[in-house]
Amino acid sequence: MISPAKDRYASRTDRSAAIVARHDPVVYGDGRHAQALSEQQVQSYDRDGFLMIEDLLPATEVQALMDEVGRMARDPAITRREAAITEPGSNAVRSIFMVHRLSPLISRLARDPRLINVARQILGSEVYIHQSRANMKPGFKGKEFYWHSDFETWHVEDGMPSMRALSCSVLLSDNNACNGPLMLVPGSHRHFISCVGETPDDHYKQSLKKQEYGVPDPVSLQLLVEQGGIRAMTGKAGSVVFFDCNTMHGSNSNISPWPRANVFMVYNSVENALGAPKYGLSPRPEHIATRASFNALTPLKALQLVG
Repeated sequence: MISPAKDRYASRTDRSAAIVARHDPVVYGDGRHAQALSEQQVQSYDRDGFLMIEDLLPATEVQALMDEVGRMARDPAITRREAAITEPGSNAVRSIFMVHRLSPLISRLARDPRLINVARQILGSEVYIHQSRANMKPGFKGKEFYWHSDFETWHVEDGMPSMRALSCSVLLSDNNACNGPLMLVPGSHRHFISCVGETPDDHYKQSLKKQEYGVPDPVSLQLLVEQGGIRAMTGKAGSVVFFDCNTMHGSNSNISPWPRANVFMVYNSVENALGAPKYGLSPRPEHIATRASFNALTPLKALQLVG
């Protein structure tokens, strides 16, 4: 096991919080492994750590996905699974994990060239799904997701070696300033925040409802925000946000009457397969972190999402 002293991205050790410079590229292989983004879009992603492509999916496809997410959220065979996460203090479904395996429609979405080729281009390799989920933030009672870097969790709790993964959020409903849109800190992907606190056993059972370990300290977060600001990803349904695994992000609670929903997929490079979790932690379940197979996904040859 790599000791904290030799781990470039050590976190949740007995040392205090720290801001560490990123050691990995943001765009791999000069962004030439696939052709999905323009050079300007690649440069924007490299600079900010994220990119929104508006109106990428037409309304018919968005509605089909929304209907599918609603069906899964009502299906007792799915909501009884550990992969279904409810809101703190209620039985309202907050997230459903492993949706690319539970739904043939979302399985095709994961291989849609409009999405997967962006991941292949930025990560400079073939990719697989590290994690997928449908997120629901109902009107009036949808809870917040506190600030965090996904890579910090994936590195510590899943053993992801390097920052060679990205998240893809497909907006299934309009995201406005009032219904708890995703918020990102531009430029934060170039700094790793080493967090304090020893990770409890089976931490995922609590963190998926409300994360308390692996969150940045206020001073580090303030420094990142003072440098880069905060940008809310407001946009119409059918828009897609791609963001680096180390970009600091979060979202407010939704006290508006407008629900918010998205399908969220994490593409990881096949050259960045998971190792052992840090500090002797047990691996998280397969529905949260894929370990059964790191085989590359094959992009669809044509847009076959609906039909």
